[in-house]
Amino acid sequence: MKVPVIMLSSVPDLHGYIDKSQLTEDLGGTLDYCHSRWLCQRTAIESFALMVKQTAQMLQSFGTELAETELPNDVQSTSSVLCAHMEKKDKAKEDLWLALKEGHNILESLREPQAEGSEPGVNQDQLDNQATVQRLLAQLNETEAAFDEFWAKHQQKLEQCLQLRHFEQGFREVKAVLDTVSQKIATFTDIGNSLAHVEHLLRDLASFEERSSVAVERAQALSLDGEQLIENKHYAVDSIHPKCQELRHLCDQFSAEIARRRGLLSKSLELHHRLETSMKWCDEGIYLLASQPVDKCQSQDGAEAALQEIEKFLETGTENKIQELSTIYKEYESILNQDLMEHVRKVFQKQASMEEVFHRRQASLKKLAARQTRPVQPVAPRPEALAKSPCPSPGIRRGSENCSSEGVLRRGPYRRAKSEMSESRQSRGSAGEEEESLAILRRHVMSELLDTERAYVEELLCVLEGYAAEMDNPLMAHLLSTGLHSKKDVLFGNMEEIYHFHNRIFLRELENYTACPELVGRCFLERMEDFQIYEKYCQNKPRSESLWRQCSDCPFFQECQRKLDHKLSLDSYLLKPVQRITKYQLLLKEMLKYSKNCEGAEDLQEALSSILGILKAVNDSMHLIAITGYDGNLGDLGKLLMQGSFSVWTDHKRGHTKVKELARFKPMQRHLFLHEKAVLFCKKREENGEGYEKAPSYSYKQSLNMAAVGITENVKGDAKKFEIWYNAREEVYIVQAPTPEIKAAWVNEIRKVLTSQLQACREASQHRALEQSHSLPLPAPTSTSPSRGNPRNIKKLEERKTDPLSLEGYGSSAPLSKPPEKGKGWSKTSHSLEAPEDDGGWSSAEEQINSSDAEEDGGVGPKKLVLGKYTVVADHEKGGPDALVVRSGDVVELVQEGDEGLWYVRDSTTGKEGWVPASSLSVHLGQSSSAQCLSSSESSPGSAVLSNSSSCSEGGQAPFNLQA
Repeated sequence: MKVPVIMLSSVPDLHGYIDKSQLTEDLGGTLDYCHSRWLCQRTAIESFALMVKQTAQMLQSFGTELAETELPNDVQSTSSVLCAHMEKKDKAKEDLWLALKEGHNILESLREPQAEGSEPGVNQDQLDNQATVQRLLAQLNETEAAFDEFWAKHQQKLEQCLQLRHFEQGFREVKAVLDTVSQKIATFTDIGNSLAHVEHLLRDLASFEERSSVAVERAQALSLDGEQLIENKHYAVDSIHPKCQELRHLCDQFSAEIARRRGLLSKSLELHHRLETSMKWCDEGIYLLASQPVDKCQSQDGAEAALQEIEKFLETGTENKIQELSTIYKEYESILNQDLMEHVRKVFQKQASMEEVFHRRQASLKKLAARQTRPVQPVAPRPEALAKSPCPSPGIRRGSENCSSEGVLRRGPYRRAKSEMSESRQSRGSAGEEEESLAILRRHVMSELLDTERAYVEELLCVLEGYAAEMDNPLMAHLLSTGLHSKKDVLFGNMEEIYHFHNRIFLRELENYTACPELVGRCFLERMEDFQIYEKYCQNKPRSESLWRQCSDCPFFQECQRKLDHKLSLDSYLLKPVQRITKYQLLLKEMLKYSKNCEGAEDLQEALSSILGILKAVNDSMHLIAITGYDGNLGDLGKLLMQGSFSVWTDHKRGHTKVKELARFKPMQRHLFLHEKAVLFCKKREENGEGYEKAPSYSYKQSLNMAAVGITENVKGDAKKFEIWYNAREEVYIVQAPTPEIKAAWVNEIRKVLTSQLQACREASQHRALEQSHSLPLPAPTSTSPSRGNPRNIKKLEERKTDPLSLEGYGSSAPLSKPPEKGKGWSKTSHSLEAPEDDGGWSSAEEQINSSDAEEDGGVGPKKLVLGKYTVVADHEKGGPDALVVRSGDVVELVQEGDEGLWYVRDSTTGKEGWVPASSLSVHLGQSSSAQCLSSSESSPGSAVLSNSSSCSEGGQAPFNLQA
């Protein structure tokens, strides 16, 4: 095809070919067209079209990602996914809004020339551009609407998923708690063994229900949340509905179990209340019988009054006693176990036995009341009746008189014997009733002992579980104050050890003596060493009290007290062990009071003494731990025997005269602690604080070694004073006790210590003598022995070496001689101790029963015994018809001195008299009227000497026998 080409040289020529309306202004036409503007608009439209495409693709991709996202199985992951999708959605929406904004801007720029143009016409290109932009904006709006709809569904699904995960997590937690609660409530099988125990179990159940109510309320709230989700058309209805049903079932099951347990415990409480009422009624009856003296019931008025009291009391049995045992078994079948049935049976037996005693007493009183109302009939005929009776002859009358008088004489003793028999029978009946009353009282004391022991064990367990264990509970840690951290052992001491001893051992052993309460003393004696654990508890009590006062306001204790429903605070329960150990001696006294003639009376007395000894040891140890300033170890001084406060004067040989005189007249207040090896002098300090902190403290001043201590029992002018002297009276301490009884107790205890030291010295001396006897020849008999050269006596001398009653292993067997003259006594080589100078001591020149002039001169004199009491040191069984059989240790009294070494004596115990060898006797100490002096000195080996205002000569030492 050929196209013509016309070459034009000017614009007007162009106008000839093309109309002006089709030409732009630069060619002289009227067409509104700017090429640069068109290019800008076209570029903007194409760029917007690309943005719309990319936005659509982004939203499509994001929608696909949301649709393909798997829902997580836990709350945290679901929350993370929801948050991530929300962020991406916001970013996409922001991009979409930017694209829409860009489109609207382009559309506005396209419409501006139309608004500013003078001509109303718009070219086709502008219209096409506007249409293109509007189409793109419409596409964006449709995309946004579709995305918003999709996002709303996706967001709802994610939110429902999160709600479901929260519900499932709460369900798992609540179910775990409810399972734990169910397991715990399954352990509430105990129905109680006493009224107090059942009340405690009911309080525990109520406290447990209160603590568990939080979990139950949460389960009920969670079930309501699940039902709300179902109503809101949750997508997981099939998963939520079964869980809601299970939660409701668990809550109903818990409520039903609590109600069942409360019903059983209420039944048990009712039964125990009836048992307690019956036992209380029996106890009141026992005391009623015990309060009716038998002697007052012998009269008619006394018998009728006692009978009325008994009948009035028996009338109260209708509402107090158990009527039928089978009815009780049937009514309380749901709670009766073996132990409770046994308890019911014992209470019923106690009630029956008490009623039987009442009926016997009632019958006896009725007989006494009825017998008093009988008229007294004359027995012997009247003299005038005998005179009026006809008699044929005097002989016959005399015979009849003889017969009548004989009959009267016969009937008189018969009636007296009958009366005595009835009185003895009545006394035996009264004695039997009295013994039965005592047996009932013993059972009552035993019942009180067991009931209080069980309550005591329960209280200890309550404290250990409700307070001590909670201190280790992490959930309660925030309530503990800083001062309580790691202080559980200080606050509670060894309470756990005490609880295990009573719960596992002592309570079970006490229950074995229920049938024979009079033998319960043996149980205490067998476990007396175990009671030493109370000493440790009491020694820790001051620290516990101090810690409690510092932290008593701690919220931890208040919360624990609220949970336990205790009316008293913890410090009252921490005092329970101290109160319990003192309660035992009261119960033992009561048991001993009603068991005087029973088999276990001696054991009860010994158990009571042992318990009192433990209380004394506990009290002494509380004082002992308050000593300050002592450098050594108090445990090295031996057992603490006594402690007490005294006024002390000093009288020392050393020191300035004025100081000595001042010390003599001005007493010091000292607290003395007597140990086995030393006596401590301390100064009592002022008491400060409250409770246990008010206990005094003692500042150590000095101590005296008991190996060098002596005592003088009596001091002139004051029966409450005695002397303690040291190192042969270099130091003398005049001690004044508060009362003569306290002085006597201290003197006796010090005497025991020194006597034990004397015995130890003797044994050591005998041991050394035995060792020497194996290595050295026997010494030749001295002139002081009356049996010189006699092999039989030499054999006795060898036996004497091992005699534990001899002061020395080689002590002479020479008999005691008559008292010497004044001034004769210990020789230079004798082991003497310096005696006190006042009347309370002894001197070597007074009453020397172990030396004589003959012995000092080397001669042999006859054996002369001093009148008084003597101790047998050798058994004597064989002899003549007048010989007295004696045993070693018996105490006899000299009656007459005989020949051939025999003496006539009287046994102080049996009162029998007879002849015994004089060589078998030894001076009996403790009978002299002079003041006694007991000392233990370091002046010689084994020289602990017991003196009774006497001394020994060099020639012979008497084998003193120590008597307590």
